[in-house]
Amino acid sequence: MTSSDETTPRHARVERHATPGPGNSLAHWTTARNPIRVALNYVVIWLVRISPSLRLKRWLLRRIGVTVGEGVSWGLEATPDVFWPDLITVRANAIVGYDATILCHEFLQDEYRTGEVVVGERAMIGAGAIILPGVEIGAEARVAANSLVTRDVPSGATVAGVPAVPMGDESSEEDSSPFTE
Repeated sequence: MTSSDETTPRHARVERHATPGPGNSLAHWTTARNPIRVALNYVVIWLVRISPSLRLKRWLLRRIGVTVGEGVSWGLEATPDVFWPDLITVRANAIVGYDATILCHEFLQDEYRTGEVVVGERAMIGAGAIILPGVEIGAEARVAANSLVTRDVPSGATVAGVPAVPMGDESSEEDSSPFTE
């Protein structure tokens, strides 16, 4: 695991910011982040999403504040948070799969929340997975495709589903399959 305590829920690690006026918090996004910065982030993220070059993706992600370790593989169409990319850390040799999304913010009615996301060394995030703010994914952990990660993933664990839950070991999965004799 990373620096957080496994028993600490992600909600305890996100920072809450009150909505500064009438309406919901998204209506006031320009008071939370500089619109020019967000626009520049968007252009860079668009380039990251379509570039086939992993080296270029790492370089571009670092330019918008993402902490990117050596050998990180960032898949096509994968999207970092456009508002707070500086709250993302992806450690060495991790894989962020095709069309995965890493969010560091939640705009709600009466507040918005921000939280760091840490992806550990050699961790893997499957295609289409969504990681919510404040989540830490441990070293060598695996997130299955199309999963919604709402809680920390311990080192070496495999999670899948909406919301993502730990998967059993391979032998127990085979034993419980309706297709085995």
